Amino acid sequence: MSRAIESWVGKTDDAAIPPRVQLRIFNRLGGNCAKCTRKLEPGKWACDHIVALINGGRHAEDNLQPLCVSPCHSQKTRADMAIKSIVYRKAASHVGIKLRKSRPMAGSRLSPFKRKMDGTIERRN
Repeated sequence: MSRAIESWVGKTDDAAIPPRVQLRIFNRLGGNCAKCTRKLEPGKWACDHIVALINGGRHAEDNLQPLCVSPCHSQKTRADMAIKSIVYRKAASHVGIKLRKSRPMAGSRLSPFKRKMDGTIERRN
């Protein structure tokens, strides 16, 4: 009878993933990328959180997958950040917080200042 290996859980979200856990994650899919299924090259793959930490995921072995650094990991990180932004904007909106939009272009009609023909600047009404 084989010994059951306990699943690793990080003590904090900043805890480094131990090499033994990285090896188990790598071997779980036979050394292939979880997204594009290409063979992973040494040093050119990353342990990625399936559900990102910023989106409520756990820092645990069962939430990790091997991804090739380029393009899979960078694309997934970009998508995770987009999801985080959408969730943040919706949560802020639901509690009545108005998020500041980007500043209007200087000199445009949305700008709080206007430049007169003689070169002077005044505040719009």
